[in-house]
Amino acid sequence: MIVAVQTRAIVREIEIAGAERIKPKRLRKEIKLKLNQPVDEKQLEEARQKIIEVYQGKGYTDVSVQFRVDPIDEKRGTARVVFTVTEGVRGAVSQIHFEGNAHFSEKVLRKQMKTRGKTLIYFVDKSGRLDEVQLEQDMDKLREFYQNHGYIDVEIKNVRKERTEKGPMIITIVIAEGPQYHVRKVTISGYEAAKEERIRALLKMKEGSVYSPKQLRDDAKAVADAYGSAGYVDLVILPEGAPAGPAQIDVHYKIEEGDRSFVNRINIEGNTRTKDKVIRREVLVAPGDVFNTVRVDITKKRLDNLGYFAKVETYPEDTDIPGRKDLTILVQEKRTGSLSFGGGFSTVDQLVGFAELTQGNFDLFNWPSFTGGGQKFRLRIQYGTQRKDFILTLTEPYFLDRRLALTGQLFYTEANYLSADYDQRNYGFMIELRKPINAYMYGTLGYTLQDVDIFNVAASAPDFILSQSGSFVESKIFSSIVFDSRDNPLLSRRGQRITFSPFISGGFLGGDTQVYALDLEGSQYFHLPKDLILLINGEIATVNQWGSGTEVPIFERLFLGGSNNLRGFPFREVGPQENGEPIGGQSMARATVELTFPIIEKARGAIFYDTGFVNSSAWSFGFNNIASDVGIGIRLDLPIGPLRLDYGYPLQRDGYNGGGHFNFNVGYQF
Repeated sequence: MIVAVQTRAIVREIEIAGAERIKPKRLRKEIKLKLNQPVDEKQLEEARQKIIEVYQGKGYTDVSVQFRVDPIDEKRGTARVVFTVTEGVRGAVSQIHFEGNAHFSEKVLRKQMKTRGKTLIYFVDKSGRLDEVQLEQDMDKLREFYQNHGYIDVEIKNVRKERTEKGPMIITIVIAEGPQYHVRKVTISGYEAAKEERIRALLKMKEGSVYSPKQLRDDAKAVADAYGSAGYVDLVILPEGAPAGPAQIDVHYKIEEGDRSFVNRINIEGNTRTKDKVIRREVLVAPGDVFNTVRVDITKKRLDNLGYFAKVETYPEDTDIPGRKDLTILVQEKRTGSLSFGGGFSTVDQLVGFAELTQGNFDLFNWPSFTGGGQKFRLRIQYGTQRKDFILTLTEPYFLDRRLALTGQLFYTEANYLSADYDQRNYGFMIELRKPINAYMYGTLGYTLQDVDIFNVAASAPDFILSQSGSFVESKIFSSIVFDSRDNPLLSRRGQRITFSPFISGGFLGGDTQVYALDLEGSQYFHLPKDLILLINGEIATVNQWGSGTEVPIFERLFLGGSNNLRGFPFREVGPQENGEPIGGQSMARATVELTFPIIEKARGAIFYDTGFVNSSAWSFGFNNIASDVGIGIRLDLPIGPLRLDYGYPLQRDGYNGGGHFNFNVGYQF
């Protein structure tokens, strides 16, 4: 046997031909190909795509790029890589139009496509670029959209690309919709363990409904889930649609039930770092239970959501025992730790740099790797012009092997932004227990022991602030009850979140402060037509001394003003003041009404109204010192994270003499 081996050529030169509007030197930096490395076809293809992306970012939608490898010295195995660029005419996609769309508007159809006309933030959302492969995928999406609404015979007749005199491209998509199909008859066969009425009740696509291939699949899954929850693991259901006359289709579900199964054993494979118990506590079935495929699917999702595994597979395996099956869970582990560096800016914190070390699958007692126990570890060091932070947090989500999360935290924070007359330093530790109550509610109970220093107090500061200079030891118990039914915690469209948070310090707990506080906050989200989101948010709070306590220290007082409440006012500007400096109050109430609306993908606009007051005395909720503002804002979902920009203008000023206020902050929603 003769084996012929040919080594890969070594890249000695990289040439970019045909590049005139963009310098080859810049393109070479973008493609990041290295000399004196073996030829790698995958890297060359990635470099070709990168050149196309750079050109399309500059508006050259017709650009095409090819590459070839030319030998330089065959004996030495060296080669030259040549990229040939055909730039085409400059002009991004400016508009997308449709012809023949009698039943759906252009706006609705454009939402099915990723190819879009150029927007104001094209450099971020990459709009206006023409990718022929993506455009073909968009045509498939349009066909699928029409067919799922009953237009089974839909055709994309033509895709015209026309350029205006100045260069921008207009794409026109010509559609032949055809008739809309309806269901004439629904039949079911093969069922024995279930009644036909029960199966029909699960079907959303009934006789006379618009025929939808997607709904046909969804109905079949609903029936399969109903059988699966009863242990019919081997179920086979075949949904079929057959022509039944002009614009009509008969639907038939053929069912093969198989035998009912129970769980024999649960086998876990592939976990080299993660402990078995970390996986088993997420499994919703146990040996001896009915082999409930719905609960097995939820188990898979729970394991996926842990973030420990690149892949999770769950499947039944036959055993020698009739009616019994093993559940095998196969996982593929991935890296769960990260070390990140970065910086940020907000109107309150100003410039901040940070370093953060996290491990999502931490194990305090597994030296030296410290992984596999399902604990959460976080170390964050933050340093900025107005703040310094050190935070070390460890969470055990299943304390005592129960659904009880235990969190411990060491912290050191130094804040210069709270006042122009003093700085504040907090350091100490916190422990907290968190217990789920039901699917939407959980409770917390915690303890904090901290030293609070008020330092760098200005000689010209008000008497109250001068009296706060020095160090305080605070020992307090805090708790909360949270109800959260929001559909998405980042961009909520519907649902509500209500939080009640009391705390008490001093007395039998020791320390230098003896105060209690109550805080109730609620948010309600309404999803309106055209993807409008209405938010109504309110909060009421009070804080007071108790027992032998003489006053509420400044670090526990209530303030309003800034990016998280009354956005038309500077930070902490609303409320009691002494010699023009905020000193906080002991009662507070506020409310916000905000409407956000879509502008383009990943960008929403906002209009809002904020109002509230801070009163000096505890349990004082009179409206004598009310402040309010109106404003506009924008919400951006960028690769670096969600950003919120707001501009508020005061209506009722409560003694404030300034104008409007701009707020820049991280976090998508108010």
